[in-house]
Amino acid sequence: MSATSYAVLAKARAKYGKFLTDRDYTSILACQSVAEVMVYLKSHTHYASVLSEVNERDVHRGRLEQLLRQYQFDDFDTLCRYDSGISAGFSRYVVERTEVNQIIRFLVLLNANATEKFIFQFPAFLAKHTELDVNMLANARDYDEFLEALHRTSYYDILKVYKPDAKGRLPVSDMENKLYSYVLGHMMELIRKKTKGSERRELLDMFRTINDYSIFSRILRLKKYYHLPPEIIKTNMLPEYSSLSPRLIRKMCEAQSSAEVFQIMQSTGCGRLIGKIGYTYAGDISPRVQHKLAKKNIHFSNNPSVVMISYMLLSETELMNVISLIEGIRYQLDPKTIQSMLIR
Repeated sequence: MSATSYAVLAKARAKYGKFLTDRDYTSILACQSVAEVMVYLKSHTHYASVLSEVNERDVHRGRLEQLLRQYQFDDFDTLCRYDSGISAGFSRYVVERTEVNQIIRFLVLLNANATEKFIFQFPAFLAKHTELDVNMLANARDYDEFLEALHRTSYYDILKVYKPDAKGRLPVSDMENKLYSYVLGHMMELIRKKTKGSERRELLDMFRTINDYSIFSRILRLKKYYHLPPEIIKTNMLPEYSSLSPRLIRKMCEAQSSAEVFQIMQSTGCGRLIGKIGYTYAGDISPRVQHKLAKKNIHFSNNPSVVMISYMLLSETELMNVISLIEGIRYQLDPKTIQSMLIR
């Protein structure tokens, strides 16, 4: 391993060492308002740099979240540029995931006839990194205008095959699946081309397991909330990037109940992780498994790229926790309820 590789590994672990502690979480849970949360974050945590110039008495909850997301994005960008054999690919992966999240958010708003809300939550920091035409997206009011805004991007060819139905609604779940397949496919191709040995094996195992649980969660969601038939659910999976066999995925899609889906998943090697994590609801399982894998890898892997990706995943979990704390305190939820939402 080169000196630069050791430096990347050390850098990621040093940054992870500055994450929120149990004491920090306890202190934030004791806050009575969003302003108090911001004071604590600004005074006692690694988020201080991005919040130092912000007046806690004037900041809006949405503005605070945007600042924290910008801090995280810049942090990832800096780490990826620090140097690594596949750092440029990781950097692009971060941008593509953010782009896809925004595209899906627009599609959801389009189905709700509320596209005018899109620009108010668009992450301004993304503008200098993306090929998306933000102004055209902000002004798009129908699907044709949306496609025109994507015309010069790789997302256009993925989404141009879709059309609104007779009621003007789009199959957002299917479109979401195709977009995430594109992003994950890029990442897996990068891993196969640029890595070898234990580095490749660890990265592929991590992403496959994350996708396995994404498939599991998607099946549960599409059955419970959308009541879709098995043949439709099967088209919303990413089996080519999974360690789950097509037969097993088909069995979960055809299961008669959520309990049966759980039973099938837990019969697999990776599915045994369900019994090793605490979760509040089914949708909570996938991010908790991702957190468990990343936490293990950041401590024990000797491959810089694995540690780097693990750091990114753990950082995303922490930010999700902070946002849950802010939302819970804003709506005056019971501290025990808020605590049950945190992934640690």
